[in-house]
Amino acid sequence: MNELIGRVFSFEKHVYPNQGTLYNKLATEGQSPKALMISCADSRIVPEHIMQADPGDLFVCRNAGNIVPPHASNLGGVTATVEYAVMVLGVRDIIVCGHSDCGAMKALATDADLSGMPNVGAWLRHSYGAQKVIKENYPTDLSDAEKLRNMALENVVLQLSHLRTHPSVASGIARGDIALHGWYVDIHAGQVLGLDGETGRFSPLREGEPLPVALPQARRLAGEVSLAEAAE
Repeated sequence: MNELIGRVFSFEKHVYPNQGTLYNKLATEGQSPKALMISCADSRIVPEHIMQADPGDLFVCRNAGNIVPPHASNLGGVTATVEYAVMVLGVRDIIVCGHSDCGAMKALATDADLSGMPNVGAWLRHSYGAQKVIKENYPTDLSDAEKLRNMALENVVLQLSHLRTHPSVASGIARGDIALHGWYVDIHAGQVLGLDGETGRFSPLREGEPLPVALPQARRLAGEVSLAEAAE
């Protein structure tokens, strides 16, 4: 712990002086992050490091299992963060980012007994949909590693659907202001996969190739059709 605390002194002596202009700008002009990333709290996953982001680039919300509870009347930290990011900061891209060897997903994949951790168990109920998809639609002879990987991927898909129940996000999507992204970080391979909304599959993010997007920015109003067009 002393070693970790000691890095604070390094920040003050070396990091801050080298980026003083940037920090001064952020302090005086405020923040305008380019994206909101909802990622796992796992210490091996550092969103700013993965995206090589500078201070002010990324608005981050981290929790066990990169979960986005469906919108409800009960206040929650994820709900408040999403609402603030969209309505105050004007974020136009939201990323839900899962990863390999996720402890939360491992608990679901193995039907772990969470009776001793009731809060963890209650939190992971928001991922039961992904667990059901795996149990009822994937082969039963998957290896433990394959089952865990698929659980993490399906969880990203599920949390993106939950995200769309949040009024601020739903309205932004309808206006064409918000794009949704589903990512999976393979720690072992040092690779990031992105969800393609057209195919429903994940593929590696590659420089010089189109970026897989779960839901691109596009105006989406279900009733935006004239009566004459509807009659044709």
